[in-house]
Amino acid sequence: MPDNISFLEETLLDEVGSANSGLLRLSQREVQLWGIWLNASDAVYAYYRSTLTLDERQRAERFAFENLKRSYTLSRGALRILLAHYLGRSPNQIELVCGSKGKPALAGPPRIQFNASHSGQMAVFAFTAGCELGVDVEQIRELDDAESISARFFSAGEAAELLSLEPEDRVPAFFRCWTRKEAYVKAIGGGLAIPLNGFQVTLLPGTPARFVEMTKEGESAGAWTLHHLELAPGYVGALAYRDSRRPTTIHPMVRAGELLEMLTLDPG
Repeated sequence: MPDNISFLEETLLDEVGSANSGLLRLSQREVQLWGIWLNASDAVYAYYRSTLTLDERQRAERFAFENLKRSYTLSRGALRILLAHYLGRSPNQIELVCGSKGKPALAGPPRIQFNASHSGQMAVFAFTAGCELGVDVEQIRELDDAESISARFFSAGEAAELLSLEPEDRVPAFFRCWTRKEAYVKAIGGGLAIPLNGFQVTLLPGTPARFVEMTKEGESAGAWTLHHLELAPGYVGALAYRDSRRPTTIHPMVRAGELLEMLTLDPG
């Protein structure tokens, strides 16, 4: 258990830990998505903070702004809480490591693959077994330089499609494209080593999310599935995984405190 946990934090930790016996289940080939709003009472925030390792707490303290510190703490704590309830452990028993390509993973055998993203006041988490997956979310906001960014980072086909749209439709399309590309990059753990203009995704309104073309050696657009995500107004996201289409469960958005209530209720 991390150092310097208050009595309130320890009590909350014991309550959640005692109720946790692998409450959450992934059926065969299922993908589950969870979304939480990154706001919480002081007591709930204290519990989420108590699930972090010392290193994670220190990282949170390095954020210059309080809202960024709280967002990191709540999103990282939520990841630990959800993994704990899939694996039947305490959140403090979850050991997270960075893989060779910098992608977060569970230490030891990869019983569950996961990925996480947050933007604005939303955090999103994706879980499955047996395949690589990535998720990305962005708060839609005005961009004065969407066209110049797309010219630099999008494929030629994507940039042309973006410019074909009416000006008022370009920002949502930009974020649709960006999140789809980021979800793929996060799935393979390539980071900056994967050029965003080296593959093409759909972005036009009303067009299903899918990969159009991949130029990376050994990759095929048909080997991947791409999902468009609209979890709340003002946000857009994407889920990518290396497999044919899997059954996907998208849980309703909840606040950080509501997530604790859901996971500590007796399912019987």
